[in-house]
Amino acid sequence: MADEPQKKPHLSALVGHTNGLTKPASLAAATRAGGGGGGGGGGATASSKKLVIKNFRERPKLPDNYTQDTWQKLHEAVGAIQSSISIKYNLEELYQAVENLCSYKVSPTLYKQLRQVCEDHVKAQILQFREYPFLMYSLDSLLFLKKINKCWQDHCRQMIMIRSIFLFLDRTYVLQNSMLPSIWDMGLELFRNHIISDKQVQNKTIDGILLLIERERNGEAVDRSLLRSLLSMLSDLQASTANFAAKGCVYKESFEQRFLEETNCLYAAEGQRLMQEREVPEYLHHVNKRLEEEGDRVITYLDHSTQKPLIACVEKQLLGEHLSAILQKGLDNLLDENRISDLTQTYQLFSRVKGGQQILLQHWSEYIKNFGTTIVVNPEKDKDMVQELLDFKDKVDHIIEVCFQKNEKFINLMKESFETFINKRPNKPAELIAKYVDSKLRAGNKEATDEELERILDKIMIIFRFIHGKDVFEAFYKKDLAKRLLVGKSASVDAEKSMLSKLKHECGAAFTSKLEGMFKDMELSKDVMVQFKQYMQNQSDPGNIDLTVNILTMGYWPTYTPMEVHLNSEMIKLQEVFKTFYLGKHSGRKLQWQTTLGHAVLKAEFKEGKKEFQVSLFQTLVLLMFNEGDEFSFEEIKMATGVEDNELRRTLQSLACGKARVLIKNPKGKDVEDGDKFIFNGDFKHKLFRIKINQIQMKETVEEQVSTTERVFQDRQYQIDAAIVRIMKMRKTLGHNLLVSELYNQLKFPVKPGDLKKRIESLIDRDYMERDKDNPNQYHYVA
Repeated sequence: MADEPQKKPHLSALVGHTNGLTKPASLAAATRAGGGGGGGGGGATASSKKLVIKNFRERPKLPDNYTQDTWQKLHEAVGAIQSSISIKYNLEELYQAVENLCSYKVSPTLYKQLRQVCEDHVKAQILQFREYPFLMYSLDSLLFLKKINKCWQDHCRQMIMIRSIFLFLDRTYVLQNSMLPSIWDMGLELFRNHIISDKQVQNKTIDGILLLIERERNGEAVDRSLLRSLLSMLSDLQASTANFAAKGCVYKESFEQRFLEETNCLYAAEGQRLMQEREVPEYLHHVNKRLEEEGDRVITYLDHSTQKPLIACVEKQLLGEHLSAILQKGLDNLLDENRISDLTQTYQLFSRVKGGQQILLQHWSEYIKNFGTTIVVNPEKDKDMVQELLDFKDKVDHIIEVCFQKNEKFINLMKESFETFINKRPNKPAELIAKYVDSKLRAGNKEATDEELERILDKIMIIFRFIHGKDVFEAFYKKDLAKRLLVGKSASVDAEKSMLSKLKHECGAAFTSKLEGMFKDMELSKDVMVQFKQYMQNQSDPGNIDLTVNILTMGYWPTYTPMEVHLNSEMIKLQEVFKTFYLGKHSGRKLQWQTTLGHAVLKAEFKEGKKEFQVSLFQTLVLLMFNEGDEFSFEEIKMATGVEDNELRRTLQSLACGKARVLIKNPKGKDVEDGDKFIFNGDFKHKLFRIKINQIQMKETVEEQVSTTERVFQDRQYQIDAAIVRIMKMRKTLGHNLLVSELYNQLKFPVKPGDLKKRIESLIDRDYMERDKDNPNQYHYVA
């Protein structure tokens, strides 16, 4: 019965050559024979006789009272459906009766009659409330909702059955008249106009629905199927025909508007209360729970069109109104404690709200700057500064990857924030990073495998990128690299060259040219020493000392202050032999011995047995004295060795106050004072055969640190001068502000305006440039 009936030829063409029809039954049979689509087949279709098709000028007349009798039958059937009693007639017969009436153009009357019957019935339904108005208010809200729902369900069931009987009318006459609502839509319109549009019924219904939703939000169990049915009713009653829609939307205007207003009030109050009562993680968990609950409501019983405004309302009241308060109250704690799941939830929730990510970005940046500043500016933390920076960088990288979904905005702002705080203390971070690299590249560093060391160096380079004064790093790195190479304390040539490659890639070839020159000198020195050993084999007295010399190109290596010391005769003789050998091969060169970088291996005999000591040249000179006697005073040692006062104190401290006490100091104590005496320790014991005491050479003295820093500042002055001259030579005439602006663009290290002004004054004094006579802020280049 639900199938679309096929179009049939005019009824008169199917009747044969009879003059008229006397029984409705024969009409039905003839119609079925023509291939109509109303119901089950009849006997006429099974006949073996062929029908003769002829055209008639006149249509057969309907039997008397056929229309009236047929309508009476249909009316009874509709009434039976509305009264929920059994129908006396076969449904197929009723369907066919409608088809017959439609075929004889009774459709307009039939539609009006059907509408009237339905309307009368619907009007009667509202009477149950109007006759007893007190019932509207005395009924429990839930009972009222169930009553309305039953009324709606009964109406829907009745209209489905009525439509199935009048399907032919719906699919022919109604379909051809666009202004008429279908039978189903007509039923919706009648229910809407006569029941739901009643203000008392509508208000009580919507009040009841809102009350149930409020109870559910408060944690009570409610009848969700009832809510789904009622809200589906309101939604179904909102859109059928254009005329119907023009009268307003029941769901949208009557329910949704009030529902969103109440939701707004509920969550506004809840947000204010819970922000005071709960900690941030707990509050965000509650927000997430509320969003999930409201999303579930949309899926379960609300119309899907409500989802967007509903979720927006929850987000605005529970999140949007409290963005700054949430972050100020709890973000720092979440970051300090590295609470990954809570941070992930924070990011996800803030990303849902307009402006949420932006304000989270601002607080994220402030946190990094504040936390990083505490690491960098406190001199007491200098020892652990670089490791703390690396740990902090690992932490924020992990948060960005896991919590912030690798968001580019968070990555870029993190980099900007690191660059800001790390340069709040000029020069020191660069110096300490160089020293940290030195500690990792020294021999004896057993903390990491080659792969781990490579990863550490990669991380160091990331921190290095944030530093403005890279020349400070270069100076200290160069000084430490020189010691590692010359004292033989480099952990791995591969690791050294890997670091050099990273610096070259980051800063360019000019930055590493001198460092590469240092490695080149070491390689060339090995070749020279092979030749020297061959040379020594041809000498008549090769001596007892096995000498190794590193030839250093002065421009590549750090500047060392020469220190004259008293070498023993055999050492002096060997120096002269090497000098003769080397200058014989390279005329025009000058050798300058750097005693501070010398080291030796000494063999010694104790009561326990023989030992070997790896010591500095200064330690060597002190220990060799004890071949001539068992006890010497500080003044005697100083006189004999010629070592500078402070350096000698450090040297004696390493021999008499360290772990390997080859000498005994009298009186005992950590510091070496004038008048102290030193005695050879014949009872010296150690579990190792070869003992390193030359670690003292690797330690940076205060003088070295100051000297390196001063050299950097001096180099910066030269660079500033060169940049000023270069700019003025090209521009000829330039104002002070423009000159300073160009200098900031060209210089690769931080510089204060006052320092630039001093260098400009210096160049004016030296006649590289001059002030304009009329305008003191204008400069002219002096060719």
